[in-house]
Amino acid sequence: MSSKNVSSEVVSVDEQAFEKHDEAEVDEDGFEVVDETPEFRATVDMEVQAKVDSNHPDARVEEGPDHMFGKTLEQEERIEAREAELEHISAQAELSQQDGREQRTREVVSEQCGRDEPAPAERTDPREKLTQEELAAVNKQAMRISDEVQGGWSRAVVAKQLAEKVQRGQDVTKAVLETLEELKAAPGAIVPIADVPDVPVGEVTVEGTVSELWDPSSPAIAQVGLIEDETGRTKFTIWEKSKKTVVREGQTVRFRAVKKNWYQGRWSLAITGWSRIEFPERGRWWEE
Repeated sequence: MSSKNVSSEVVSVDEQAFEKHDEAEVDEDGFEVVDETPEFRATVDMEVQAKVDSNHPDARVEEGPDHMFGKTLEQEERIEAREAELEHISAQAELSQQDGREQRTREVVSEQCGRDEPAPAERTDPREKLTQEELAAVNKQAMRISDEVQGGWSRAVVAKQLAEKVQRGQDVTKAVLETLEELKAAPGAIVPIADVPDVPVGEVTVEGTVSELWDPSSPAIAQVGLIEDETGRTKFTIWEKSKKTVVREGQTVRFRAVKKNWYQGRWSLAITGWSRIEFPERGRWWEE
């Protein structure tokens, strides 16, 4: 038998096999009984690495409440970070399965930020704060404005705009003038032809009758003529590139998003590719 008088406690593979051979059992026929159950032992590399880790100059030489035995500070931090990540994932999964998760999340965020959510803005109708006399005057003027400028705000919106101005201290007359100017500049509002020069926008919508047409002075112009309503009349030009439908004298037309032009102190309207020509009497409108 090989000698076991060695300084290391690690037994070689040959010695393990020799010991196992001495202790082997035999069956009734005299044959050796082979134990097929695998025996797991640390490999030489694993044992060597364990000794290296435990003998690392930065490794902990003893276990304590705030450190681990045989682990360096870097190893401890990696282990603690992984454990913290697993705890976070577990808590997140548990929270997602509970009712009221969104509400709790808002409460946590609000607490961490140190401020409460802003209260919803109060939405009230300015007409509710007017006297009966003021309200009657506002409703009357809103009806008049809506009849004068069509295609823009509804009568209720006009009344609210008036009421808000009156509530701020303006008299009804001044509130009417300001609201009327704002309405004329609103997209889609049909502006009286006489008021077009005073509207503070570059494009307007007008409606009237084609009172006259004449021959264009340039092949770039498709049609040129006059459009008029009860307030006034002005020249209009339909450019060839706009590809608009042809208008005829006597037709009621509505020019939407037409451009205002000025030349030698006089203004006119230009129908471009962005404009639309509608025919209200037909019950439909035509586009390019």
